[in-house]
Amino acid sequence: MRDLFDDRPANPVEAARRSVRQPLRPRFYAKAGIAPVTEGHGVQLDGKPVRTPARRVLAAPNPVLAEAIAAEWDAQRDQIEPGKMPLTRLANSIIDGVADQQGPVAAEIAKYLESDLLFYRATSPAELIARQRQYWDPILGWAAQTLGAHFVCTAGVTYIAQPQTAVDAARAAIPENPWRLGAVHVATTLTGSALIALALAHGFLSADAAWGAANVDEDWNMQQWGRDELALERREYRFAELQAAATVLAALSG
Repeated sequence: MRDLFDDRPANPVEAARRSVRQPLRPRFYAKAGIAPVTEGHGVQLDGKPVRTPARRVLAAPNPVLAEAIAAEWDAQRDQIEPGKMPLTRLANSIIDGVADQQGPVAAEIAKYLESDLLFYRATSPAELIARQRQYWDPILGWAAQTLGAHFVCTAGVTYIAQPQTAVDAARAAIPENPWRLGAVHVATTLTGSALIALALAHGFLSADAAWGAANVDEDWNMQQWGRDELALERREYRFAELQAAATVLAALSG
């Protein structure tokens, strides 16, 4: 489906996002399904294989994930709306980008461990300080107990160097599997936190809990100053992307 999911930028994580700008195409198939292929479990439309923007076979490592991708295609109505197909977009970016750039993608995730969102705490008001502790301290505790990564926090936004042993321990938890790696990368960039993404990958956080932890400050600001409908629309789109990443991680866990 090159004409539906094309215009891929160099950044593999952004590869599918620009596809939503393409003109919508009428639905041209009756049924989406899956079938075994050399690459795994391929998504098919009326028995014909779907291809990524780079003309590779759109195939998932297991049938559960392939069925979830096919379900996105089946859910399309009169027109095919890539913006409502986050799992397909993520699969495209993994197949066309992450699979060939695993080292750089892992390195980009690791950069977040040097200055993760969770390290920098509000200085006021007391309610926000307490809320950050409520959402963020359990994740840091999980990282210390499960990964052996003992990070330090600071009040304010002035950079604080992290112990190299902590960074190395957390870096070792970054997945090597390209699908899980791509999902963790998406979760990291969406949340601003590699630790939230790793906690999601290891099952410590659900998608909802990860989203709540990532948006503590934004939720606080909305509570104080009101809701911005345009911002909420963008946020809904981003949450769908996080849910797609969580779907990949859950389907490939264990």
